[in-house]
Amino acid sequence: MFKPVSAFLLAFGLCGSMVANANEAEPAAAPDQAAFAQKLQACGACHGEKGDKPLAPDYPILAGQHADYIAAALRHYRDGRRTHPIMVAQVKALQLTEDDINGLGEYFAKQQSPLATMHR
Repeated sequence: MFKPVSAFLLAFGLCGSMVANANEAEPAAAPDQAAFAQKLQACGACHGEKGDKPLAPDYPILAGQHADYIAAALRHYRDGRRTHPIMVAQVKALQLTEDDINGLGEYFAKQQSPLATMHR
């Protein structure tokens, strides 16, 4: 059984290593771009680099989702209206700004989703 505490620790371990690798991989990026890239990589640790390959089957696919939906969800985690323990901790740890939230929504909305609508 996959326990929430285990998922939380796994997510933070992955995020920490990805943030450390991001510092080595992109030294020439502007500070704001580098900070956003680190936050994007933290999301990718659980949802996949493009939001299309979640780490666990119960994690949502973000790729192709509406930007305003993703942004609203992140704000709700930040403001306490959504209570998923991993996401609340992630949003708090990443200190997402409004620009970050909107940028993450726009990034994932532009990605190709592996999901499709079934036509009847």
